[in-house]
Amino acid sequence: MTENMSLTEGSISKSLIAFSLPILLGQIFQQLYNTADALIVGRFLSDEAYAAVSSSGSLVFLLIGFFSGIAVGAGVVISRYFGAKDDKMLETAIHTTVAFGIISGILLTVVGMTLTPQILKLMGTPDNVMKYSVEYFRMYFAGALAISMYNLLRSVLQAVGDSRHPLYYLIVSSLVNVGLDILFIAVFKWGVWSAALATTLSQFVSVFLCLLRLMRSEGACRLILKKIRADGPMMREIIHFGLPSGMQNSIISIANVVVQSNINAFGDIAMSGSGTYSKLEGFAFLPITCFSMAITTFVSQNLGAKQFERAKKGASFGIVCCVIIAELIGAGLIAFSEPLMALFTDNPASVAIGIDQARIECLFYCVLALSHCIAAVMRGAGRPMVPMLVMLGAWCVLRVSYITVAVKIFNDIKVVFSAYPLTWTVSAIVFLIFFFCSDWIHSYEKMEQNRTNL
Repeated sequence: MTENMSLTEGSISKSLIAFSLPILLGQIFQQLYNTADALIVGRFLSDEAYAAVSSSGSLVFLLIGFFSGIAVGAGVVISRYFGAKDDKMLETAIHTTVAFGIISGILLTVVGMTLTPQILKLMGTPDNVMKYSVEYFRMYFAGALAISMYNLLRSVLQAVGDSRHPLYYLIVSSLVNVGLDILFIAVFKWGVWSAALATTLSQFVSVFLCLLRLMRSEGACRLILKKIRADGPMMREIIHFGLPSGMQNSIISIANVVVQSNINAFGDIAMSGSGTYSKLEGFAFLPITCFSMAITTFVSQNLGAKQFERAKKGASFGIVCCVIIAELIGAGLIAFSEPLMALFTDNPASVAIGIDQARIECLFYCVLALSHCIAAVMRGAGRPMVPMLVMLGAWCVLRVSYITVAVKIFNDIKVVFSAYPLTWTVSAIVFLIFFFCSDWIHSYEKMEQNRTNL
């Protein structure tokens, strides 16, 4: 693969920025998938259909979060072998990751389509929205194989320094998604389920392009179909690094489902307004997401190459950049929240709820960025248990406990919104203590020595 980028040499700032920018642009187009669904459904279908799509984030992440966490583990393993120039182990890691994607995609399809009605009931989805939610989510999870495969294939490409081609493929598939949304909903007048069908078909386009790229690559990065199998030791290594992230995602997703249930209890207007804000927030989070992904790859590659001081400097640079950018975006979102909300819905009550949520949460994006970036450092350094424990404690136990008690006392949806900045701040403080007080560089060396001696 001639266009891979080694992050183990050259200017740290230029390497991280050059690697991060395609990820950022790619994340923007990734976010367009569900946003396009909500935008077009909101304009051409009923308020109930829009509420079903706009509130989809917590349930989607509940079912795909575990496998996304495993993809993080796969990326760490592949980055390490790429940085160490260990071609044999790199080839095994890539083929094992693809095999895992196929298995997890099939499993996710069965689980998602079977459990969707039960989970929606547990979330307290209003009766007038339930029909549309079931239609949308069942069709969405019918294409879970594409979702699982794309996340893992993207992790493979980015782990070996190729952040450009996932961007190209996302641009293509996002355009396909928007085109199909308009065709199915605005022209054919199909129901809300067709928005999920458009997403599924466009995701398969991304998967095909990623597979083609890997199959045409050179050297150890080349994917050979007959070699796709789950190597036992490699699978255990991937799961070792990915399982904590997967468990973290799943448990936090359950907490977010509880949060969404509290929002649902305030009615479909609250669902619509908060769901619309979530779409905007999804775009606002993109710099945080891209820098954290880049930091994990950077740290893992450099530790694999035993460039320990470079890994530490790159982590610090990425964290500072991400925190500053996140806070600027948060301030901008507050300033333009009203016209942005109006793009999705013309219901004044829904717009007002979304504006309230933006004013409560946006100025705390800096602490959210800090938490995600230090968590990324720890994952890249082979310490995935640290972010898992911190985020579960703050974003799950504390958040749910706070909402459960506070809503009973005040019965105001703003109380639900305030749980986010509170728990982001707590996690950021704990992460800062780990970052400055723990010897994560040398703990990685010890882990490597133990693995070599086995």
